[in-house]
Parts: sequence; structure tokens; C-alpha cells
Amino acid sequence: MEQYLDFEQPIYTCLEKIEELKKVVPAPSNLAEEIALLEDKADQETQRIYKNLSSWQKVLVARHPNRPHTKDYLENVFNGFEEIHGDRLNDDDMAIVGGFAFLDNYPVVVIGHEKGRETEERVSRNFGMPHPSGFRKANRLMKLAEKFTLPVITLIDTPGAYPGVKAEHTGQHEAIAKSLEVMSDLKTPIINLVIGEGGSGGGFGIGLADKIGMLEYSIYSVASPEACASILWRTAKNAEQAADALKLDASSLKELDVIDLIIDEPIGGAHRNHEKTYQNVKKYFLDELKGLSHHSIEDLTRERYKKFADIGV
Repeated sequence: MEQYLDFEQPIYTCLEKIEELKKVVPAPSNLAEEIALLEDKADQETQRIYKNLSSWQKVLVARHPNRPHTKDYLENVFNGFEEIHGDRLNDDDMAIVGGFAFLDNYPVVVIGHEKGRETEERVSRNFGMPHPSGFRKANRLMKLAEKFTLPVITLIDTPGAYPGVKAEHTGQHEAIAKSLEVMSDLKTPIINLVIGEGGSGGGFGIGLADKIGMLEYSIYSVASPEACASILWRTAKNAEQAADALKLDASSLKELDVIDLIIDEPIGGAHRNHEKTYQNVKKYFLDELKGLSHHSIEDLTRERYKKFADIGV
């Protein structure tokens, strides 16, 4: 059985029972009927649970290990991805993946955080937490996109920018600020999507865009719930309370006009149905590319700046 979260227990109780019944040999005459009833109950439980998720439960879904990562979208939403490495100054930060690709017939530049799957890869990618060289690599790609008049698509999925001493010594704060400066005036359309967790400057550092979307059960916040709780209550044990206060879920951020669109996930979350998630994400990117193509670059950059200046007003 796949990994499940504690609050999903009623769903997986039904699914485990179904698997047990399918192994019964010889099969009793009413087995098919009983399996159908259990499958129906599993669907009902999934819909009931996911319609009433708390903020903290959405944090857990956004961090689910089976949730699609940037590399998965590159393979299943885009075609012909050609990765570009290095920032031409210092290093090739593996926490940021970027390059040229096609979205159907649209040539685009795609940039995103990559956490990695297995332990070795997660360590090599620093668990998706960028160093300054990661932001500089992203900016290098953005300027190439501007040069060749290609739209930029960014995928956010990071706990935050790397907070280590080395990162601070090599200019973490300057790298994030410079990235925001570059994106605010980039002479090409920018579309952003939060696919998992968008933590602090690590997420926002590649998140300044003309259109900002969030997958239904993703999160986007100025700090992780654990970090917020540690600051306010001096303990991470209050993370659940902090998650409520941060208003980090997609529906709250849409109400606050921080984001533009919420992209539906399959019932039970993206981790339960990758293919349907890829279809929804691809449609979002195509729709927004077509919409932005009707605007002049001057209008886009003016509205882009205004969008972020107006947040919180």
C-alpha cells in the first residue's frame, strides 16, 4: 500500500479491505458486489475528508512524498526539455532545475525547485532549498528567455532558501532581492505555479509573475508553520496553530488577492492521481500563455509591478 497520512486512515481502511477481498480464492458469488460497495465508500470518505481539511492537514498534503515534483512536470507536461546548468559565477545549484522546453507548440523557459526523491538525491539537491547560485542560475535563464522572447514558467516547491552560513556568506539576501528585481522588469510573460510548498524567500525568489497559481492543496507562506511557531511560541509544537494564523492555503490567499488562480487537484490530492494533475496543470499554463499573448510587454511589466505593490493595501 502507498504511504498515507493519519487523517486518511478511513480511506485506506476501505482500500486495504478491497485488496484482501481480491485475494480470496475461490471467490464467493457476492464478492464483486461487496468490493463495489467498499470502493464506493472509499470514494465517499475521500470526498468527505478532503472537503474539510484544516490548514495543517493541507500542509501535510503539500509535503506528501508521492506528490509530483518539478522533474515530474518537466517529463509529463512539457516536451523536449533541455536543462541548462550553472550560474556562470560560482556553482550549479541542484535545488533549482531550469532550461528550455516546449509546451505543446510554445517554446518556453521552465524553472523550478527540485527536492529529490531518494535520500541520496535529496541530499544532492539540498532538499529543494536554493543557495544564492540557484537564484543566479534562475536569473540567467530568465535573461535568456527575455533575449529570445520566450515566456518564463516557474514551479515553486521549497521549504525555503537555504539558511546556512555558506549561503549567507555568499549573499543569499542579495541573490533573492536581485531575482525579484530581475523578474519585476523582465520583458517577457511570466507564469508561476506553486506545486507543493512555497516557503519564504526561497519560494518568492522565483515567484514574482504576471499570473500566480496554486494547486488546490499547496501552501505559500512567509515562513513554515514550524518556524513561525518557534518565533512566536518558542517551540515548534504550536505549528498547527501557526498554520491557521498564517493563512497559507490556496483558498485564503485567493481571498487576499495574493494569488490569481487555484488549480483543481484530483479528489484525494495530486499524490493520488498524477495524470489528472498533469492535465489540469498543462491546461492552466496553456490558457494563461494564450491570455498573456494579447498584452504588450509594457502593459505586462506595469501591471506586474502594480500587482505586488497592491498586496496588503
